[in-house]
Amino acid sequence: MPAVLSPLRSLRDFIRWGASEFTRHELHFGHGTDNALDEAFHLVLATLKLPFDLPAVYLESQLAEDERAAVHAVLQARVTSRKPAPYLTGTAWFCGLQFEIDERALIPRSPIGEMIQSQFQPWLPREPERILDLCSGSGCIGIAAAYAFPNATVDLAEIDAGALDLMARNIIRHHLRDRVRPVVGDLFAPLAGRRYDLIVSNPPYVPTAEWAALAPEFQHEPKLALEAGADGMDVVERILNEAPSHLTDDGVLVCEIGGSDDEFEARFPGIPVAWPEFERGGDGVFVIGREELAGWLRGRRRRK
Repeated sequence: MPAVLSPLRSLRDFIRWGASEFTRHELHFGHGTDNALDEAFHLVLATLKLPFDLPAVYLESQLAEDERAAVHAVLQARVTSRKPAPYLTGTAWFCGLQFEIDERALIPRSPIGEMIQSQFQPWLPREPERILDLCSGSGCIGIAAAYAFPNATVDLAEIDAGALDLMARNIIRHHLRDRVRPVVGDLFAPLAGRRYDLIVSNPPYVPTAEWAALAPEFQHEPKLALEAGADGMDVVERILNEAPSHLTDDGVLVCEIGGSDDEFEARFPGIPVAWPEFERGGDGVFVIGREELAGWLRGRRRRK
């Protein structure tokens, strides 16, 4: 460890130093934290296997030499690699649950988590028996939904082999193999004949030009899970067209499109979706029932 860091001894010292380094190197945040200080706090405590609700008095704890080296290494790696913190620690939190994560899948951060914790009210007419997490990635949305609805079975659909392996590990991690199952394939292709009371999806929705201009931190995430054509709506259009065949009569589709709402409304004018508001931040999630979606699709085909 460089001699210049010799005065750094306590947890607080390294958190402060890390935050200063992150700011000096103009790192980007948005994968669980939104500022340099929280990012440094997360990395330091995760590296030392300490809880994030650690009482403040322990921030003055003096680190052993091997701990100082490990903390310095991970803070330095955040600067030099520009990898988001969860990829460096190998874990991420979503809906109060811990998931294994690596660069084969998006880092969990969807505002859909808030909807899961409120059991999708007031959008669901009844408790769902069958749930589909489409474009599942690490499986965090579907697994969290399985916790929210303990009597439901959940399918996690994903096309990428690496993400599927990570998803399977998370299913085992949460002891849910009896109710949650991975499904391999392109969107609804492997789900012929299956209908769901709730379909939830965080699909790729970033326009190609916007993806190319993303900060380096986002470039570490899989392109397949982010980029979706000139206006970002290629995958969303396929989901809208095919979802009615896989929803029960009173089934509901919940889909995230992030900041691509202008592109969404331009490509799908007049679609009768609802836009939930989130107390903890985030936006760009729409909700639509099967009947409303099927009716809009019929009208769209007539207009063409």
